[in-house]
Amino acid sequence: MEKGSRDQSAKKPRLDLEALASVPVKQEIVVRQAAGPIVAVEHVAVMKIDLQLDVPVLHCPICFGKLKPPVFQCMRGHAACHGCLAGGCGVCDGAAFDVPNTAMDFVVSSTRVICDYDGCGRFITYHEADDHKDACPHAPCSCTEPGCTFKAPPRALVEHLVAAHAMREHKLRYGKTSEIEVPVPEPACHLLTGAEDDDDAFLLTVGALGAATVVSAVCIRAAACPWPRYTVKMWANGPLPAEANRRTDTVQADIEATSSTKPGAVVLEDLTSYLTVPPRYLVGAGPAKVLLLNVRVGKATL
Repeated sequence: MEKGSRDQSAKKPRLDLEALASVPVKQEIVVRQAAGPIVAVEHVAVMKIDLQLDVPVLHCPICFGKLKPPVFQCMRGHAACHGCLAGGCGVCDGAAFDVPNTAMDFVVSSTRVICDYDGCGRFITYHEADDHKDACPHAPCSCTEPGCTFKAPPRALVEHLVAAHAMREHKLRYGKTSEIEVPVPEPACHLLTGAEDDDDAFLLTVGALGAATVVSAVCIRAAACPWPRYTVKMWANGPLPAEANRRTDTVQADIEATSSTKPGAVVLEDLTSYLTVPPRYLVGAGPAKVLLLNVRVGKATL
């Protein structure tokens, strides 16, 4: 009996990790007020665990879109997204989805996935993952050269274009004017990159529109990336006037840069604006001429 009693007393209770994972953990933080005694402030931290969850659980069974709050259910517990409420439950002969499913709201709000773009690593709420990828600064961008399937984040793509396709890179400082000599009439692409060693890069495309030369600039990054915002001012000066008291003509474009992960596929119709240069602005004799292009890029951050 004594042995049995000792065995029973020697057994230690097991820690139920699953139960503990959902239990708030109280922590006490000591705060020193400006005028007054030290007070203890109760802080609640929630433990987090990694789980494997079947993807269909997080999708509407009607439209198969990702569920996001508020989620509703019929009287028998069948859930639907907000866009499918009007049709009624197909399993329950059209029963109304009129019961808020607060438990599912919590699930879809708490489920996070990691962004798989190289260099990002952020955890994003599952139903917001597509929006994040559309705006992620680490989104892979496609090579601008026809037939090349290379994709990489902006900085790596610039290195590829310079090394593999001999594309010319021009370093610039934000808010400062740079003059670039652009050979025409051959269609060509140039790279504009920041001298501050950041990942900002722009594709400067030169082409023909009738007898005129057209210059456009596209920021190489995800199209929905909200910040930073860039303005690109491009201008070219015309030939010197014959009379000393006449001013030199100038054509210019001052635009907010369009962003794209496929900068080489952006056409003029997709741009907010571009620079159109008359033939008389080109420098040089014979068919091979040069456009003396002035460029100034502005960068606005939050």
